[in-house]
Amino acid sequence: MNETEAINFIRGALIAVLQVGGPLMGVALVVGLVVSLFQALTQIQEMTLAFVPKIFTMFVFMIFLLPYMMGTLKDFTVTLFDKMINLS
Repeated sequence: MNETEAINFIRGALIAVLQVGGPLMGVALVVGLVVSLFQALTQIQEMTLAFVPKIFTMFVFMIFLLPYMMGTLKDFTVTLFDKMINLS
């Protein structure tokens, strides 16, 4: 494995991580902003109000995004194993 192959492998791994984690982090960001705005407008400073909606929405979105996430990880794993076979 030369330097170019290693860089391409790391780039592929980072892209896979962003594809798997990015949508859930985006959902958490949007829900966090909405809850923060709601707390600022109503002056309700309940600690659980910040966490419960985020946990619930991330759980719901994870159910819907799980096939996409698993497909992305499967494709990356298959590519990784193919490269490992070609090295030896």
